[in-house]
Amino acid sequence: MNLILLHADDFLNPTQVRLYGRRREHVLNIHRAAVGDDLRVGLIDGLLGHGRIFCLTDQILEMEVLLDQQPPKPLPVTLLLALPRPKMLRRIIQSVSSLGVKKIHLINSYRVDKSFWSSSLLRPEKLQEQLLLGLEQSCDTILPEIHLQPRFKPFVEDDLPGISAATTAYVAHPGTGVDFPSRLKRPTTLAIGPEGGFIPYEVEKLQNCGFIPISLGERILRVETAVPVLLSRLI
Repeated sequence: MNLILLHADDFLNPTQVRLYGRRREHVLNIHRAAVGDDLRVGLIDGLLGHGRIFCLTDQILEMEVLLDQQPPKPLPVTLLLALPRPKMLRRIIQSVSSLGVKKIHLINSYRVDKSFWSSSLLRPEKLQEQLLLGLEQSCDTILPEIHLQPRFKPFVEDDLPGISAATTAYVAHPGTGVDFPSRLKRPTTLAIGPEGGFIPYEVEKLQNCGFIPISLGERILRVETAVPVLLSRLI
């Protein structure tokens, strides 16, 4: 935890906060902090700053905080990600959040197992937990948005044109022969398929929306590897 994230209801008054549970335990056991120590803090969807501990017990931690710094700039990308298998979803969501993506659409695909959509990890509170872990890692405060899109065709035909408008749109697909450009500074919409990739019908539907097929070369990567590699080209 490189950043202690604060919630609005943590505040006792405009400059003092009280923390319980996981965050207090982390400060005590990992940071090994004591009264008088300074910690990096940030208000969710707000500013960054520092907090000085003035009370630390077995139950609570209280800090005097000053929030006066802007969070990092978001990555100018909207990510369309075919829903990964649940055991990979946690790691991928944390990684995407830590890299600065603020708009995420988990979409369906022919190769996405239907059972994935009933996973308890898709509950809003579970997704938010992973997003917050990513923000803590990267010292960011702006909580990403996640939208679930369990129907591929209606999403692509009805919603995607508006989502990808005014952006450069790419679909990652092995064997396209077109290398993914690097250091893109303009808004981008990036679609990444499931293990095994999108089927030809899905690639065609995305191309009809203006998506350009790209690849990372001859190697076929796991989704949890491909996602950070592709997003790193946009940083």
